[in-house]
Amino acid sequence: MKRHLPHWLAVVLLLVVCAGVQAQETLPELVHRVKPSVVSIITYDSHGDVLMSGSGFFARANQVITNLHVIAGAQRAAIRTLDGKGRTYPVTGILGVDEEGDLAVLGVNMPEGRARPLEVITELPEEGESVFVIGNPLRLEGSVSNGIVSAVREVPGIGKILQITAPVSHGNSGSPVFNMKGQVIGVVTIRVTNGENINLALGAGRVNSLRAGAPFSFEQLAARTRLSSQTEAVAELWYRNGLDSLWLGNYENALANFENAVNRNPRRAEAWIQVGYCKVKQGRNADAIKAFQQALRLNPNSVEAYNKLGDAYYYSSRFSEAIEAYRRAAQLQPEQAEAYYNLGMTYLEIGDHTAAMEQGHILQRLDAKLYRKLMSEMQR
Repeated sequence: MKRHLPHWLAVVLLLVVCAGVQAQETLPELVHRVKPSVVSIITYDSHGDVLMSGSGFFARANQVITNLHVIAGAQRAAIRTLDGKGRTYPVTGILGVDEEGDLAVLGVNMPEGRARPLEVITELPEEGESVFVIGNPLRLEGSVSNGIVSAVREVPGIGKILQITAPVSHGNSGSPVFNMKGQVIGVVTIRVTNGENINLALGAGRVNSLRAGAPFSFEQLAARTRLSSQTEAVAELWYRNGLDSLWLGNYENALANFENAVNRNPRRAEAWIQVGYCKVKQGRNADAIKAFQQALRLNPNSVEAYNKLGDAYYYSSRFSEAIEAYRRAAQLQPEQAEAYYNLGMTYLEIGDHTAAMEQGHILQRLDAKLYRKLMSEMQR
């Protein structure tokens, strides 16, 4: 005897299915929804002449996120919205900067409800995931490009870097990178000119950690970023060149730049971490350990230095020392998931599945993605 669903239950199920189908927006629908939250940024010199243009987006009410280099050297700036015919609003001040991440928060005085903040998520995309970019390449306001995430890499001191195939050009600096839910997963920061479709963006996790404070002027920004000596300025130049190479995965060139940086300014712990990281990538683990130890002498509470020191010990098969370094990182920053994942992997390497599972229990609370990754390794 066949049983039929009650009419009311069949209707409910049909509505649920229809709602699920409707929730899957097409790319044109997504663009229509999020585009009003993207802006064009124009900067001016002391004579009122245009210096450069870039892109940005609203992450909070009346606060625009963009790249720091877009506003560097400017005397003033304005934003232009992309909704309707567009409206121009002056930037009232700089609310915060992240020099390492090349990010800035701009304050804009706008009518209430005019700004539409975007959702910025910290979860990293999967390789192969579809993405799209909205920005102002070559001053072509509101241009849309799409592609996939071709790689996710790490740059110490900065975080995760997304390599995307969505084309970008000059003027896209500060453009948001969206997933297919219309969430911001990255910020376009650099374009590789000697490659085809190799474009990079800073993972959006760093955006959420950039908080707005009391506003300050463009003149004050210049004073804050001005270096105290010629030696320090040269060291900073080498360091920045090293970061550029590191973004591209060119570890040999990056190492040469970072070694020049520490030769001119040996008191900078971050530069020693970069030296060590590049040497690990080259398989020079003994030299890397020395570099990380020097970084810790300069900054004994560097979580990143301990994590990276643990990596160097791990790749040298010095597992007990790796465990000690990772434990120290976890003690210094108990809510950071990376150290527990590293501990779990090291315990697996020495065959201690019980200790590895203990790290998994911690990861389950802190980072579901790393938890699944560790569990997958345990099941092999």
